[in-house]
Amino acid sequence: MRAESTSEVATSGASTGRTAGTVSLDRDKLFAARLHAVRVRPYLATALFALTVVESDRVPTMAVDRYWRCYVSPRFVARTPVEDLAGVWVHEVSHLLRDHHGRSDRVARQRGLTDAGDRLRMNIAADCEINDDVYGDGLARPDGAVVPELLGLDEGQLMEDYLRQFRLGPWLDRFAAWLDCGSGADGLEREWDLGPDGADGLSAQEQDEVRFGVTQAISGRPGRVPKGWKRWAEEAFHPPQAWRQLLGAALRSAASGAGAGADYSYGRPARRAAALPGVVLPSLRSRPPRVSVIIDTSGSVSDAELGSALLEVAAISRAVGGRRDLVSVLPCDSAARVVHPLCRGEGIPLVGGGGTDMRAGVAKALRAQPPPDVLVILTDGQTPWPSAPPPCRTVVGLFPRPVTSTRLEDSEVYVPREPPSWARVVRIG
Repeated sequence: MRAESTSEVATSGASTGRTAGTVSLDRDKLFAARLHAVRVRPYLATALFALTVVESDRVPTMAVDRYWRCYVSPRFVARTPVEDLAGVWVHEVSHLLRDHHGRSDRVARQRGLTDAGDRLRMNIAADCEINDDVYGDGLARPDGAVVPELLGLDEGQLMEDYLRQFRLGPWLDRFAAWLDCGSGADGLEREWDLGPDGADGLSAQEQDEVRFGVTQAISGRPGRVPKGWKRWAEEAFHPPQAWRQLLGAALRSAASGAGAGADYSYGRPARRAAALPGVVLPSLRSRPPRVSVIIDTSGSVSDAELGSALLEVAAISRAVGGRRDLVSVLPCDSAARVVHPLCRGEGIPLVGGGGTDMRAGVAKALRAQPPPDVLVILTDGQTPWPSAPPPCRTVVGLFPRPVTSTRLEDSEVYVPREPPSWARVVRIG
């Protein structure tokens, strides 16, 4: 936690827009409001005390930049009750914790959003994400604060989702006083920003330290944190990983392991043969691995998941250098079907629809001649598994299944079966 310093509040006219005769910032009131915010939202204390306050008459209310500076209007502080100021503190720091400036930049690039109106919509969408669970429980919601309900939208969504659901219109006047949270909210630089070279900004590493401290504080308060913050804490340092890259990495790791895709050959004598005149010794030569892909075609696997499985077959072919003769596909439900050499993914009949017994599929794949170097199993996991590990490296691509109960009166919930420990597991989707 950063201690207060004499530079906590910047006051130079050149950097903050102060002019002669303007109201001075009531620092005692502002910091009393921050202390109130810490009392009612203790898990945000690290972030609230990490903000550097910059006094500025150019700011309508309070605003933040991406370097964790909080620009404050003295007139706004003078006319606003301490309890309301506490809510604004929490609101502004929430923009930074949730990286709304970085997310807005990414959305702008992806969707081709270029003008100031688009950035204003991003600010409003970010406010909707925050305000549905910021206020209440000790924090009063200011009049005119944007919440999803006022726009006819559902709560609990993310900024990117809200952005698709509304356009600017006459209703904008109702929220005019609260629609400039600064570049820390929408990524668009303001005239009052001190920029990357200004004083007292936080580096990217320092910002991550603050976010990590908040996630730890949230994790230590189960049951006492709004669900929006819980979701953020779960994802902040454990973002969803690209499963196709993970599956490809697991396959490459299996294919390059000791013994995979290697065999003795007399095509080139071993170097040790020179020490044994008259004896021809084979050398160990590497080759692309043979891969057998077992696809779960039981009734519990959807058509969309089967389509994903075929896409993975094509990716596996590329991973072994395009050698389709080294890749075979085996549909499997309660019985193993016909093994298909890979020619075209769309020509593979994925026959099945009953239950699943992956033991039959693994046994049939291992009977192939020559046997596979790598097994890739694409399944939802609702199957018995072989009791012993296969004699080759195994990667399981697991389609997700929720923990559910089939009937309300059930005393036990269904927990998806986990693959055995000898398999490298990648969750798909």
